[in-house]
Amino acid sequence: MNTFRSKYGNGLEIGHLIGGEEVFEGPVHERRNPSDREDLTARFPEASKETVRRAAQVARKAFEEWSRTPAPVRGGVLMNFAAVLTREKETLSRLLVREIGKTMREARGDVQEAIDTAVFFASEGRRLYGQTVPSEMANKELFTFRRPVGVAGMITAGNFPIAVPSWKIIPAVLTGNTVVWKPSEDSPALSYVFIKLFEEAGLPPGVVNVVFGGGKDSTGQWLIELMDEGLLNKFAFTGSTAVGRQIGEVAGRNLIRPTLELGGKNPLIVLADADLELAVEGAWWSAFATGGQRCTSAGNVIVEEPIYDEFKRRFLEKTESTVVGNPLLSDDLTYGPFMNERLFQRWSEHYQWGQQDGAKLLFGSGRIASSNPYPRFKGDPDAGIFGTPTVWEAAPGMRQFDQEIFGPTINLVKAKDLEQALEYANAHSYGLSSAIYTNQRHAAYRFKVGIKAGMSSINNSTVGAEAHLPFGGIRGSGNGTRESGVWVIEEYTYWHAVNEEYSGKLQLAQMDTAYAQAREATDWAGLLGTKEVVG
Repeated sequence: MNTFRSKYGNGLEIGHLIGGEEVFEGPVHERRNPSDREDLTARFPEASKETVRRAAQVARKAFEEWSRTPAPVRGGVLMNFAAVLTREKETLSRLLVREIGKTMREARGDVQEAIDTAVFFASEGRRLYGQTVPSEMANKELFTFRRPVGVAGMITAGNFPIAVPSWKIIPAVLTGNTVVWKPSEDSPALSYVFIKLFEEAGLPPGVVNVVFGGGKDSTGQWLIELMDEGLLNKFAFTGSTAVGRQIGEVAGRNLIRPTLELGGKNPLIVLADADLELAVEGAWWSAFATGGQRCTSAGNVIVEEPIYDEFKRRFLEKTESTVVGNPLLSDDLTYGPFMNERLFQRWSEHYQWGQQDGAKLLFGSGRIASSNPYPRFKGDPDAGIFGTPTVWEAAPGMRQFDQEIFGPTINLVKAKDLEQALEYANAHSYGLSSAIYTNQRHAAYRFKVGIKAGMSSINNSTVGAEAHLPFGGIRGSGNGTRESGVWVIEEYTYWHAVNEEYSGKLQLAQMDTAYAQAREATDWAGLLGTKEVVG
């Protein structure tokens, strides 16, 4: 690693991390601060398929020893890691603001989630429980054990560059697996520092290997194809539904169960009895936190008809207060820039969708620039790519109602009652997060049992996660696997059943079992004189 001076601090000249060594192979790319493109945060190489293959081979070799390391010892590395991350929290947070463009408040939350995850799984090293099961044979015992699956390939998105990798990497290594990780090309410096801090905490070389590069026709694709070579035993992915389906196909033909955390079009319902002030704040945050660049961001706010007009008035008033800008220059921001040009271009398309489908634009004007100013902008809008908060009136069947947009955009949708609101909430192909605002317990119950989603909130936003609660979706949002909490352990282990014979002879279950024999039945009805009398 080398450093160079950039506009807001040092940039990093980094290589792939393979077996504890830094490997400078492949064409060199740059990552620039999305808030100010004059600020160069990292130069990094793009891994070839041969480099990715070598990383997997190193991981397979490291698995031999790491998988035999006692789980409490592996947990001790995580406890050290939590302490190291805590020590460097402010440094990581500032780097996260520079490299991704989050506000400092959200950046600190991103890092804290990794700390919480490390603390949680450190103690799980002493709780990787199996079970002792009674045998049907005498002088015999049955046991179950969790075993690591092997080498896990991982691809993560850039919007949560510390938290989301921690959801995957930490439980994977805790349970004895090794990893080849391709982080987002939007966060190379953060990913490099994250693993170097992990190694400082005592993680042995080769347990986690990092290969940098892009996705399609690049490093990510090479990593996926390694499943066909038999070099990976597990795959974990956070990203688009389309890519998730491709990974699922490759994993399926190799009998590998992938962990797929995919997109969302998350509904937030507001009923007539709701606390309107709370509902407006929750909907606004669900829409515009991280500039809408979350898989759990609200896509459609579905409001019951009696309060629709008042909710719309208040929501637009709240939206007008949204502050956008360069988060390195101001703490008083709602959100910062788009992470990259590709996300901005996709977001820009939805303005055409709305016009073509007959949606009504209530607020927003596209990209913020000196030629298209936004009154609550802080910084130089031409230095990065920023979008105005955007609000539409839309309806089911419109593309922007059905499809994930991944930017600072929200649809307001009118529903006549809870039943129609639930119908609308489920009227798309996703099933990740969801929320309802109501003070009726029965309405909350009907929502919980009627919504098609992996996660739901009652009187809270669609965004946000805690390290000890399962995270994931159904339908187009995932394949039913979960991250975080004890549930994720199922994704990185398999059950090993063991029977141990002490009798000194061959005993065959079902054939030699001394089953209890029922005695001859007693005629209780006749004995008690209660038989039915006819005639």
